[in-house]
Amino acid sequence: MAKEEKKRKLKIETKHLIIIIVLLIIFILILAYAGINNGKKAELEEEEKVVRKPVFAGSWYPGNKNQLDTTIEAYFENVEEQEIDGTVRAMLVPHAGYVYSGQVAAYGFKHLNGQYDTVILLGPSHRYALSGASVLNVTHYATPLGEVKLSEKVKNLLKEEVIQTLPQAHKEEHSLEIELPFLQKVLGKFELIPILVGPVDIDKFTQTLLKYYDDKTLIVVSADLSHYHPYDKAVELDTYCLDTITNQDIEGLTKCEIDAPWAIASLLHISQQKNWKPKVLLYKNSGDVTGDKSTGVVGYASVVFYEPELSSEEKEFLLELARTTIETYLSTGKKPSFDEKELTPNLKKVQGCFVTLNKNHNLRGCIGHILPQEELYKCVIDNAVNAAVHDSRFKPVTYDELEDIEIDISVLTVPQELKYDSPEDLLDKLRPNIDGVVLKKDWRQSTYLPQVWEQLPGKELFLSSLCKKAGLPNNCWQDPSLQVQTYQALVFAEE
Repeated sequence: MAKEEKKRKLKIETKHLIIIIVLLIIFILILAYAGINNGKKAELEEEEKVVRKPVFAGSWYPGNKNQLDTTIEAYFENVEEQEIDGTVRAMLVPHAGYVYSGQVAAYGFKHLNGQYDTVILLGPSHRYALSGASVLNVTHYATPLGEVKLSEKVKNLLKEEVIQTLPQAHKEEHSLEIELPFLQKVLGKFELIPILVGPVDIDKFTQTLLKYYDDKTLIVVSADLSHYHPYDKAVELDTYCLDTITNQDIEGLTKCEIDAPWAIASLLHISQQKNWKPKVLLYKNSGDVTGDKSTGVVGYASVVFYEPELSSEEKEFLLELARTTIETYLSTGKKPSFDEKELTPNLKKVQGCFVTLNKNHNLRGCIGHILPQEELYKCVIDNAVNAAVHDSRFKPVTYDELEDIEIDISVLTVPQELKYDSPEDLLDKLRPNIDGVVLKKDWRQSTYLPQVWEQLPGKELFLSSLCKKAGLPNNCWQDPSLQVQTYQALVFAEE
């Protein structure tokens, strides 16, 4: 009996041991499988980065990083800056070798005055008979200045009906590559949506582009003008073409000699829808550049498309409106009303604004809306009253003071998140006298208009003061959890 019991126990123990061994083997296999999968995953992640290497570096433009940097800087130094009455939203620039068209291209890039985190880059295909539009299925484009990451939007763009991927069209194409070093110099970090455009349904292609466009996106069309005509004939052809573009005459574009007609037609469609205004910054041809006008020449131009600011008449109206509002409110307690039909579209556009009152060059009141929440003329009416009687830092303005009060108005762009990796990166990305800044931490926030840089020119001083204004420690700008937004302002004042 005892012997049988002993056998039974031994049998059970053996069974338990087998189960333990089996479980141990399964556990080891799971670990091994996970290790293999992790290795495959790491391998996949490494394979996912696909870079389009520069093809024309060292021939069409310098292949050495330092030389390329110096070359572009020299072009920028020779640019005569021109006044642009608005924010540049798109541009047309040439794409020949830098020795021919680099200086003309620099005029366009030097005049970029907005905040852009994405560039839609359009160009023609010279060596492949492209029909439609093609996006290369890569993750980065490279130049001697570094790599440019393609936007995540490209994944969805590749699914669009009007977009295809034809690697052979991109293999030996210079029209996109040639613009990248300029963009890298001007914008620093940005993401790219590069598209080669051939004969395409303009309406469908335009509507597709608009799905991927926002206020932080720049559209760049890479195009040269007429090719290999005698000098005088080339100037005649190019003048007609540039007139067609500045008049936004899409039908007239069919008579132009230009090597990216479908890309330009798409840009003109977008420009018309957005009410942008074109401006030619510089025109030259290869004869002007080399001095040899005896043979056929190629035409180059830099044209910017900008979103217009307020006209001088509209600015004057708003300043008079602010003063009339304060006078009316202080004497009657009421705000003036207007028939919107008599106002221009710009005055009825929903925008943020600030009204600032100064007395003897000292601040007397300043209140506004950072975010757009009402029509511009209403924003001015409301904040003229707020600045006069509701700024808690000052006593309400009296009617007798009005003749000593100077008024200025700031019309704001929509604040955009400023992405940065470190406090040093934040300092590097801020643009004195251009950026208004909003700091946010939990429920606290504060802002300074761009003109405050005049009183606080140092970046650290500016941010420390802004932290203090929000009721936060002076070094709050070094806190990685801090949210930072920037915006720009059109500022105008009574003379």
